[in-house]
Amino acid sequence: MFFQHILTYLVATTPQQLLGYIYKWQFRPSVKVTKFGKYAVITGATDGIGKAYAFALAKRGMSIILISRTESKLQEVAKEIDAKNFKGIEKTKYIVCDYSNFDQKTRDSMEKDLKDLDVGILINNVGQSYRYPRFFHELPKEEIGALIEMNINSTVWMTKMVIDGMVERRRGHIVNISSGSADYSMPLLAEYASAKMFVERFSESLDAEYRQKGIRVQCQIPFYVATKLAKLRRSFTVPTADEYVWLAMRWIGQSGTVSPFWAHALQGWVMNTFPAAVVESGVMSMHAGIRKRGLKKDAKIAAEGKKN
Repeated sequence: MFFQHILTYLVATTPQQLLGYIYKWQFRPSVKVTKFGKYAVITGATDGIGKAYAFALAKRGMSIILISRTESKLQEVAKEIDAKNFKGIEKTKYIVCDYSNFDQKTRDSMEKDLKDLDVGILINNVGQSYRYPRFFHELPKEEIGALIEMNINSTVWMTKMVIDGMVERRRGHIVNISSGSADYSMPLLAEYASAKMFVERFSESLDAEYRQKGIRVQCQIPFYVATKLAKLRRSFTVPTADEYVWLAMRWIGQSGTVSPFWAHALQGWVMNTFPAAVVESGVMSMHAGIRKRGLKKDAKIAAEGKKN
């Protein structure tokens, strides 16, 4: 069945379509990002994809506003960007924010910091998954709340804070980082996958609302990326954050839901060729194995704590 799907796809794909895919993923030049505005605001900006986006956008002439929860890391990244002496940009700014507690007071402070700035690009990158896959009833209440705050509320409120100004200027681009888990049943990651699906639908709906006002809203769907958080090594299907963003920059200025890294797009296509029940079973088996190791590690830590 799998090879029949592949054969059907290859037969249906014209050489022109194949060349189009290759052009988009490998050769399409980046747009001039400064046309959207002066500043790029990036959440979750001290590591991984967020940090890589900060450098990529600064290199292309945008002044950067970094947002994350650890001030020492923000200062370090800001210093690294400024040391590059990128042409035409201001000294890098940063805002300390813990999105796991994005309450009204914090939102008011953030809105004040961003008020009247010519924000051209917003990268909603901050997010949180489970510590390891678990049944929903096993999740502590504080983790359930943090997942909603980090993945959904941060995206919604940050978008609201910049989109009013974008509407007034009739230009702007918002990139919301979702996850490959959003498009499939994810047993033992149910809340995370659902939160990322919200990000995807939110992005697509906003793009339809604001496209005629000069504002593009895009949802990016990465699978695994080699970051400190993911704790994965680089491989054929696992790019570094810099490699991911290098390709993702070709999609800035476009709308819709996209997988900028070509191997991720290929992974998604392969998963879509299988019946949903097969994918679900495979994911359940994989996540169950990771859960088992996670529970064992937690038990070991708890036992060591009692000894001390």
